[in-house]
Amino acid sequence: MRSIWRTVDRGLLRDIGLVCLADGVVGLSYGAISVGGGLRLWVPVALSLLVFAGASQFLFVGIVAAGGSPIAATIAGLLVNTRHVAFGLALSDVIGSGWRRLPGSHLMTDENVAFALGQDELRQKRAAYWACGIGIFVCWNIGVLIGAAAGSVITDTDVFGLDAAFPAVLLALVLPALRDRSTRKAAAVGVVVALVATPFLPAGLPVLFALVGLLFYRAEKQALESVG
Repeated sequence: MRSIWRTVDRGLLRDIGLVCLADGVVGLSYGAISVGGGLRLWVPVALSLLVFAGASQFLFVGIVAAGGSPIAATIAGLLVNTRHVAFGLALSDVIGSGWRRLPGSHLMTDENVAFALGQDELRQKRAAYWACGIGIFVCWNIGVLIGAAAGSVITDTDVFGLDAAFPAVLLALVLPALRDRSTRKAAAVGVVVALVATPFLPAGLPVLFALVGLLFYRAEKQALESVG
């Protein structure tokens, strides 16, 4: 574990720290919304420890709080998290083998995947992945616990604008990758597909359809390699 912190430079640690802090704030919002929506305190805390998937957790709580079936909420959460299949394939060597597979898969988030893919060497990828994953897990669960405890006091979390923190963090992570021409094209295709699908599909599914952009990314890379 010590080698992780030795490998990650100060600039990357600073960026990871800011992301962890932002996720802690979002976790606070999630905990408050859950308890404010009528769930018992232990529900968001248990989900955060055992599921640890922010988007799916928000979706689950939203459906249940609106009177929906917990089974339907679970299925919806699983659909939103299917993107992790692609993440797992892309980062199989980063997570490692043996006993590391289980905790490594559990700690997988959009943020630590983005940090890992942004590094050049395998050792740096692993260090960024684990450092960010562990940091987010700790900050998220602390935030959820505090938010859940304060849920009866904070009746309307929207007034704090906490819902904007998570998208802002992801946008900050994505921007550096857009310097690459192939990535920009893939992202543009994904955005168009998601926007077109949004009026017709339930929340979460348009994002999955946006993965079509990866096909254009692969085609662009193969075209460049053939030219080169």
